[in-house]
Amino acid sequence: MSGEEEFFDAVTGFDSDRSSGEFSEPSQKGPGIAELDLSEDPRPGKAGERPSQENGIQTHRTCLPAPMFTRSDFSVWSILKKCIGLELSKITMPVAFNEPLSFLQRITEYMEHVFLVQRASSQAQPLDRMQSVAAFAVSAVASQWERTGKPFNPLLGETYELVREDLGFRFISEQVSHHPPVSAFYSEGLHKDFVFHGSIYPKLRFWGKSVEAEPRGTITLELLKHKEAYTWTNPTCCVHNVIIGKLWIEQYGTVEILNHRTGDKCVLHFRPCGLFGKELHKVEGHIQDKNKKKLFVIYGKWTECLWGIDVASYESFRKQERKGDPVRKGRLGDGPGKADSDGDDVPVVQETVQVIPGSTLLWRVNARPPNSAQMYNFTSFTVSLNELRTGMEKALPPTDCRLRPDIRGMENGNMDLASQEKERLEEKQREARRKRAKEDAEWRTRWFFPGTNPYTGTPDWLYAGDYFERNFVDCPDIY
Repeated sequence: MSGEEEFFDAVTGFDSDRSSGEFSEPSQKGPGIAELDLSEDPRPGKAGERPSQENGIQTHRTCLPAPMFTRSDFSVWSILKKCIGLELSKITMPVAFNEPLSFLQRITEYMEHVFLVQRASSQAQPLDRMQSVAAFAVSAVASQWERTGKPFNPLLGETYELVREDLGFRFISEQVSHHPPVSAFYSEGLHKDFVFHGSIYPKLRFWGKSVEAEPRGTITLELLKHKEAYTWTNPTCCVHNVIIGKLWIEQYGTVEILNHRTGDKCVLHFRPCGLFGKELHKVEGHIQDKNKKKLFVIYGKWTECLWGIDVASYESFRKQERKGDPVRKGRLGDGPGKADSDGDDVPVVQETVQVIPGSTLLWRVNARPPNSAQMYNFTSFTVSLNELRTGMEKALPPTDCRLRPDIRGMENGNMDLASQEKERLEEKQREARRKRAKEDAEWRTRWFFPGTNPYTGTPDWLYAGDYFERNFVDCPDIY
């Protein structure tokens, strides 16, 4: 691995072995499938604690054990300028730039708005289903808004599971490759209504002031009742001002969602920021049939909401708008803000989405908890992801993210312990790789295997099954 790659990994949180609310429309319980049988934590007074059971449904914590560690005393540049003349591979990023989650847990945030998938499954018409699937694809990136902390790099063989009986799904992911870093995931509805799976291995580019992560890998959603499969790839994510200035994030690129049964396609354009930030966060697109005839128009912001309208009404409105040529002003000021004279301009957030008369609301983001800013800008769903209740260790494999001591240390506010454990785990991973090389032994994944996506024909990582049988005797020792 080159020094440049090491630096990319350190800044963005993608794998390197050297870089040091409320929920919408919860589903009912699925028959015959229960959440982990966990006892209530008897310790009183813990922040965010709730009763273990409420009306028969497991409840989840509402805040982290410790507030976010301030990053005001750290900057990437302060580290780099001390390393002039040294190899980039020697640079170790402080754990303060992380957030207390593994990248595998961040992938699980796709499921926050799983009600959109359940809604799609219940809809009779393909056009309506595509609208809900498009909203789900957009909602998958909504939690990244203002999330400037990088997740911890997953160790090879690391796993994460989430069973949410109240939301109607269960989820499993595994870090299946280290070079290149690949994370594979599989989720299924507890009502046997959907299967959602894929693998992610982003391509990184460093542009001096920003780091761009172009997603690679196919995301597949199967609606079992309708015998339909939808595939797409996420938009590009760009983190600005990684060297100096205030960090800010944008998503851009074209996302194409294909219904492999009908040939219908939804084409969504995530707009780049543009001059003065006028296009910041905007998403615009349409649904077309297999003959490329436009059937429906979709618009909104990936940070807020998504609306849809029929083509004729949309075109009529835009025609009238062009005649009137209205001028829209930003709601937070008269021009773009500037975080630092050497950083990229931080765009002013423009007015919320202008709703065209006759539009239908497809999705709206969940409100974040009032203390979100002190919790790494996590959503209510995200706050619960690393929760470790009493007794859970007995039901989890030893590779689950919740058992990582560096992430746990950071979550509890012990930054020294988090740094020490991070270094220890990385060295343990390197030693294990050296041992395999010496013995000429190949790494074997446990829950996923390399194969071909049955709908796209492209390489993919497929779920091998049997995880929820909970036979964890052969799991590797990675912590």
